[in-house]
Amino acid sequence: MLDTAFYDAYFFDLDGTIFIGDQLLPGVEEILATLRQKGKKIMFLTNTTVQTREGCRQRLEKLGLAVERHEIMTAAYVAGLYFKQLADHEQACVLVVGEPALEQELAEFHIPQTADAMSATHVLVGMDRAFTYEKLQRAADAVRNGAKLIVANPDSVCPVPGGAIPDTGALARAIETAGGASTWAMTGKPSRFYADQVFLQLDVLPERCLMVGDRLETDILLGINSGMKTALVLTGVTTSAELGHAKIQPDLVLPTMDGGQM
Repeated sequence: MLDTAFYDAYFFDLDGTIFIGDQLLPGVEEILATLRQKGKKIMFLTNTTVQTREGCRQRLEKLGLAVERHEIMTAAYVAGLYFKQLADHEQACVLVVGEPALEQELAEFHIPQTADAMSATHVLVGMDRAFTYEKLQRAADAVRNGAKLIVANPDSVCPVPGGAIPDTGALARAIETAGGASTWAMTGKPSRFYADQVFLQLDVLPERCLMVGDRLETDILLGINSGMKTALVLTGVTTSAELGHAKIQPDLVLPTMDGGQM
């Protein structure tokens, strides 16, 4: 077991770690309360692009967790930060494949958006539960015309009660295939860009942080790549069987957070 009393900051994934659907997972409320009582810094690091930070805050509030908006980092918000920094060096005009939350986060940063494939300098892909052949065609046309393909996160599926649904990574691969070009950049977990925004906001040292999540290839890899210790919970995507032969290994494994020592 890790000496988790050592850590100053604790980062938690949301889907599959804090909740599934409209249900908090076992032990979550108690662990978060204990960490707050100890004065630990907490942030929720999610790859969602279908909710804004405020939307995530409201969802957590409905589940009984009092969270401030600044304690939440989403892949949609980080994509906005990415294009804001990019705008300091070059003008971007973004064709968004995604839902209103992703468009809203870009709008908050005043990033120009377009529905015209020939005008787009970048194609930004997020989860899109209304994805159509027409959207695929438009994104592929933009990529073939030279637009850079930016993927908000690599998640192939999103856990939901009873199973999983296709996520951003699945759509991005379709656009790569149809557009004949590889992804230019990825802004969500496990990218270093995502981690840098978190450390910048909290002003903490990576080695004093613990990353808790349910996905090896995003949550745990984010922690490993940025110098954090990691804890995998088996309440979401990754199963114990998959963990047994995986190349990516966490420092700690918890069946659930119920009784886990944080």
